[in-house]
Parts: sequence; C-alpha cells; structure tokens
Amino acid sequence: MIPMVDLKIQYHNLRDEIDKGLLDALAATQFILGPNVSAFEQEAAAFLGAKHAVAVASGTDALHLAMLAAGIGAGDEVITTPFTFIATAEAIRYVGAKPVFVDIDPRTFNIDPAKIEEAITNRTRAVLPVHLFGQPADMNAIQAVCQKHGLMIIEDCAQSFGASIENRMTGAIGLFGAFSFFPSKNLGCYGDGGMVTTGSSEMAEQLQMLRNHGSKVRYHHSSIGLNSRLDELQAVILRVKLKHIGSFNEKRRRIANLYGKLFKDTPVSPPFEDGIGTHVYHQYTVLVENAEKREAIMNTLASQGISSAIYYPIPLHCQEVFRAEYANVSLPVSEDTARRCMSLPIFPEMTEAQVKEVAVATLGAAT
Repeated sequence: MIPMVDLKIQYHNLRDEIDKGLLDALAATQFILGPNVSAFEQEAAAFLGAKHAVAVASGTDALHLAMLAAGIGAGDEVITTPFTFIATAEAIRYVGAKPVFVDIDPRTFNIDPAKIEEAITNRTRAVLPVHLFGQPADMNAIQAVCQKHGLMIIEDCAQSFGASIENRMTGAIGLFGAFSFFPSKNLGCYGDGGMVTTGSSEMAEQLQMLRNHGSKVRYHHSSIGLNSRLDELQAVILRVKLKHIGSFNEKRRRIANLYGKLFKDTPVSPPFEDGIGTHVYHQYTVLVENAEKREAIMNTLASQGISSAIYYPIPLHCQEVFRAEYANVSLPVSEDTARRCMSLPIFPEMTEAQVKEVAVATLGAAT
C-alpha cells in the first residue's frame, strides 16, 4: 500500500521529541495561548522572514481573519482563482464580499496575472492568489498590477509553507499570508491549525485581538471577533516539525524530480516549474488525456494498492453553492484542468522504489 501521505512513519521518526514536548506542555497546564504558541509564532516568523506571525485555529480562519483585519466587507470584491479549495472563496463570503474568479495559467495552475487587470472594478479591494500545490504564484506580476490599482494582496499559502520567490518566502510578500497546518500539509499538526503573517504591526495587533473574541485586555472587548486560537499542544508538534521543514521540502523536490524524469515524453504531463519560485510539492499533480483516461489510471492504481486523488474536480464557479451566481462565467482553462488533473503520492519519507512503482503503474494505464 502506498498512501498519498504517510503520517505514521513521520511520527515514528519524530516521536521522542514530540512526545516529550507534549508531556511537558501537559505538565505545565497552560493550554490556551501558552508559551509554545508564542514560541512557534516567533520561530515561524523568523523562518519565513515575516515581521509578525499570529497563530490561529485553522487555515480557513487565517483567511477569514485576514479579511476582517483588512477591513474588507459588504459590497467589496476580491479577485481570486476558481481552481482551489473552497475555503479561499468562503473567507471572502464570510465578510460579505464577492469573489471574482479569473482563469488560471494552464502550466502552473495558479491565477493568471494577465487576467487580473481586466477583472478590476471600482469595488475591487484585494487580490487573493493561491500558491497552489506548493508552486508560488507569479507575485512580481501580481504586485505590479496591485500597486498600479492600489489593491491589497492576501496570499493563500495553505499549501506553500517554505516555498519562495527570489529569496522571499510565500506569506512574506503580500499584506497578509494565510497558512494551514492541516495534518497532510508540508508543515502539519495533528488536528486543525493555521497562521496569519504580516509585515504590519498594526495589522498584527488587529489579528491578535480578532482571534481572541475581539479582546486586547481580558473581559474588555473592542470589536466582534472569533474564538480562533491555535491549541498549545498543536504548537508543540509544529515547533518540532518546523525544525525539519527545510529537509522535508527538499525531499519532496527530489521525489518530484524523479517522477519528472520517469514521466518525460509520456502521455502523463508532470508539474511545470516556471523558474520564478521554488516549488515545495504539497501535491504532485499531473495532467492526463481526459477524464476517462484519468478514471482508468486511478482504478488501476487502486487495484495495486496505490492511492491517488483529484485536486480539484469542480472549479469553484461551477460548485453548487456558486453555480447560479456565476452561470454566465466561463473559465475554460480551469474547467479543462479539473477534467484532466490527478495527484499522485508524495511525502518526504517516500522511497525511490515507491516512486518508481507509482510511475510504472500510472504509465501502464495511461498508454
């Protein structure tokens, strides 16, 4: 059996350090906004080159809180990609704003900067690029458009912890970076967790208040906030894993490189690296001929005990929750990609033999 990600082997490798940290935290009994949360915020900010990091309860909350802190609300528009997890658009809706979907680059699967400018209206407040699958979006081009039109950038970094662009980490480029620590992420905890980064001290204060019921001083509430605090025990786990994230990401890149060699000049199109940034391969997502071929490949893999997945089968503008509102929206690249994409197993502990086994089985069904 080859899973999409093997959390058991990773825990086994880190067990002594994780277990000791958890036992120490249990003995200290400081479970809410305790010392490990504070230490993790400082360590993560330092790693990312961000001035501030505010740990929160989930990646979805990270996006939501960034929207709230930015003052985005009813009547505003936020330009984003339809080829992503729904949380990206949910967060825009949570504050009463409208997601404006533009199409993606067919090679990187990230938002196409050339499509952003034509979608800007007098209601546009921000652009929300997603660094999908660990591939940094073209932030230089996106920044140029946003500076020209006075727009904020909120980066969705849920899949890109450790990815970089010209020596700048994702999450340290826009006004905010929103991270997820869902267990399967490159940096994942053992439950839900998230974080918002920002270079603004004022915004950091807002985030700290908003995540804690709108309170700066206990039982004094200056705004309506959320209960969105990273758990102390999850912070312990993340502090241990943060020490290894560089190694984890490099191993993912080596696995992706081997896959790429095996899929070269075949009917399976490997991920494209645009050279603008460093991809960290949260997912290894390929394109195949069509949906029927994809189903045949996935069935073959399953019969051999090999996992696979589709991220994402339905673009957001075609989802039931949005379908009526965006009935007249056509985003052909996103729609075609959703019909042809599939993700193969990738995790730092994956062996060369396992990579070759997956590739051989995939190609056997693809040809």
